[in-house]
Amino acid sequence: MKHFVSIGECMVELSDQGNGLLRRGFAGDTFNTAWYARRLLADDWQVSYLTAVGDDALSAEMLGFMASEGIDTGLVQRIEGAAPGLYMISLKNGERSFSYWRDTSAAKRLATDRQHLRQALASANVVFLSGITLAILPPDDAQQLIAAAQEAGKAGALVAFDTNYRPRLWKGRTDTQALMLQAAAAAQVVLPGFDDETAVFGPCDATMIGKRYLEAGAKVIVVKDGARGATVFEGETKVHVPAVAPPEVVDTTAAGDSFCASFLARYVQGDSAVKAAQFAAQIAAQVVARRGALVPVSPSSGS
Repeated sequence: MKHFVSIGECMVELSDQGNGLLRRGFAGDTFNTAWYARRLLADDWQVSYLTAVGDDALSAEMLGFMASEGIDTGLVQRIEGAAPGLYMISLKNGERSFSYWRDTSAAKRLATDRQHLRQALASANVVFLSGITLAILPPDDAQQLIAAAQEAGKAGALVAFDTNYRPRLWKGRTDTQALMLQAAAAAQVVLPGFDDETAVFGPCDATMIGKRYLEAGAKVIVVKDGARGATVFEGETKVHVPAVAPPEVVDTTAAGDSFCASFLARYVQGDSAVKAAQFAAQIAAQVVARRGALVPVSPSSGS
């Protein structure tokens, strides 16, 4: 069985249902990607989530939810006395904003056990991590995670990195650019968001972004730019892939996460990078037309 390992933080999600009511769920960028990957990969793939949770009731419910959704939890560490982080989504005209309570999140310790980390990635065919994964970790642990991903890549895994950037997680730090580039150097596929790139590296265009990560050592770069589509770079090839317009933009919460999952699912199962990006655009359009981070998708309509 082939093995897709996504690494990061799953949080308790509170979403506004109107009239002062909040709905509780579980989500987070790399978890969302794992969730969509499970739905889009063939049955001969196992999808695992690598994180750390506490020993509290919410952590137990989170693990139960993961398992019920077909995601393997065998790589999840349980931290005594710890608990998961929490966030709340506010929506306005389909765009989301977040309030976070994650300072003591157990996931910040997901890379503390170096031996566990390397053993967890030893069987991986795909390793997926994001800029948020790096940002929640202490700097030394972030370096260890990148090194473990690089080892997995040298052993034959496809390492994919989404530059997903949240400014508040990097506040007061000066290593943002360096860690992003180091993670990209460990990856074969980089999936940067255009807005994230301008926030981290300053004004740029898609060509500059593609060049940045090709020079870092990545083989395939897919620059995500929302409604303006995506640009795929592979060697000397540059192809713009138009976005697919949804019937209505309801919630963009997991647009990028579902794009990453659907791109990787198709790419590792034999599609070209361009065809995989076209499929991902179709799936992302389905996701933004529904409320919530985790929504049903129809692979057949994205084929």
